[in-house]
Amino acid sequence: MDAGGGPLLLPDSVLYEIFLYLDHVDVLSVGLVCQQWHAVARDEFLWKELFYRYYRIPREVPRHPAAVSWYDEFQRLYDTIPCVEVQALKEHNDQVLHLSFSHSGCLFASCSKDCTVKIWSNELDISLQHSSNMRPYNWSYTQFSQFNSDDSLLLVSGVFVGPHNSSSGEIAVISMENFTLLSRVRNKPYDVFGCWLNETNLISGNLHRIGRITSCSVLWLNNAFQGIESENVNVVKRLFKIQNLNASTIRTVMVADCSRYDSPDLLLDYEEQLAASSTSTCPVFDLGSDSEEEETKPKQTPEPAVQELPDDGGVTAEHGLQQFFDDIMEGRVRPAMTETELETKVAELFVRNRTKPPELNLLPTDSNSKTKYLIFTTGCLTYSPHQIGIKRILPHQMTTAGPVLGEERRSDEFFDSLDHVIDIHGHIIGMGLSPDHRYLYVNSRAWPRDCVISDPMQPPPIAEEIDLHVFDLKTMKEVKRALRAHRAYTPNEECFFIFLDVSRDFVASGAEDRHGYIWDRHYNICLAKLQHDNVVNSVAFSPVEQELLLTASDDATIKVWRSPRAVRVQQARKPRPRKLLFSWLLNQNS
Repeated sequence: MDAGGGPLLLPDSVLYEIFLYLDHVDVLSVGLVCQQWHAVARDEFLWKELFYRYYRIPREVPRHPAAVSWYDEFQRLYDTIPCVEVQALKEHNDQVLHLSFSHSGCLFASCSKDCTVKIWSNELDISLQHSSNMRPYNWSYTQFSQFNSDDSLLLVSGVFVGPHNSSSGEIAVISMENFTLLSRVRNKPYDVFGCWLNETNLISGNLHRIGRITSCSVLWLNNAFQGIESENVNVVKRLFKIQNLNASTIRTVMVADCSRYDSPDLLLDYEEQLAASSTSTCPVFDLGSDSEEEETKPKQTPEPAVQELPDDGGVTAEHGLQQFFDDIMEGRVRPAMTETELETKVAELFVRNRTKPPELNLLPTDSNSKTKYLIFTTGCLTYSPHQIGIKRILPHQMTTAGPVLGEERRSDEFFDSLDHVIDIHGHIIGMGLSPDHRYLYVNSRAWPRDCVISDPMQPPPIAEEIDLHVFDLKTMKEVKRALRAHRAYTPNEECFFIFLDVSRDFVASGAEDRHGYIWDRHYNICLAKLQHDNVVNSVAFSPVEQELLLTASDDATIKVWRSPRAVRVQQARKPRPRKLLFSWLLNQNS
């Protein structure tokens, strides 16, 4: 008490120093004491300290560009993460492998080892709207789905059991108007998955063996309405033909639209980690090292053999191939090559003079450009996918009109080259695009540092930790340090795809450790772990409400997660009994 008998008022600066010792819950509580304490408890500098301390964010990371205050930003990360389980959907009777939302957010689809694709109505309480069984079409299971841009069609990818029990892939197109099957397209290998290029055309793959470890991947453009239009116009057209070395193949295709690159939802360029390499023109990035010391040193990154071969002083590839055969016959090749090494060398020399050169300028210069990128996993050293290939799709290639085999090719353009390659130095197990298609997120399990692959059929062991890389598709550079938290345990030969998803502010992924994970895209921090009883295979944000997330698991369950804020809003909408009339009943039942 002061001399006049009133309460002693501490200076604001003293209260501030005291409040710094409290956590955020206590700060909110003391703010209810009086107006002075409330004002200090809402101080911006105080909440800035609480923010960095609670979320363990490096001080050099600035506040989210859309945030208006540190208090609001603390509340956003605390209250808007979809981490509260509100519903469990158990209509599948086997492992659930994939989830996908319609663009309107009104529907979503799920694929499962029970060989069904189910379409759900996304209302306050999610309900099953339709289920299609694909076993009558000799499918083993469904594995992937995607709605077209106007949500009128659903692409469903699965594993098809052919003659003599051989397995391949197949893509089905289902009408959302009456759930009828419109067309089916073969897809090989099955983990190409397939994707939409535009409203009515989808991309599939085929694989042709050339040798024991050499093959050719052909990517096809298919019209979704094949049964209706095939009598009058072409319904398929070859897009690209790419040679694969060392048992690698093209898998996991997706399409990125370049039109929104100059107006992204969120820019991730606050760190200048890659400033030293910004002038590099090398089209291959080696992400094998996670050492800060090594990152400061210039790296010598290996060029993929399918694109760059050593200069032979102007000797043509055709002459080089003949010279190589002469050296073998005369015993000048030392040490002696194995059969696998010989096949790879011959394939490299052959493709060098039979490949169409890449596009000169991959990066879009026009913000209104209709250019799209075809993105896929591939490799050059072993069969496990360890590279990301990028190929530009030009406007005239986005229709099935014209010759079935595409444009006429010269003899020296038998194969298409890749426009860009990103080397991950590990096994890629998942990819996802940000909603604006500016950033590519990649799940990978790293190889040991400095490992050497001598046999393409024996890839290196892979880490249990999953790294989540982020690439800017406008600059073709990695823009964040890899995110970590989730884990996987299956070895290389059994490794499977774990689907991730990206919303405006968050990125989520499944994992083999029975959890789904959510990170903040701007701050690069893990915000939530979502529990399941088995492997989490897929996650999906609602495209119109990022506070709603779905997770799918090997426990045959789809879980629905909402943010604490959304749960409170929903509960407030529900009618409650009047206290005066029913309080006695509630007390008696409690």
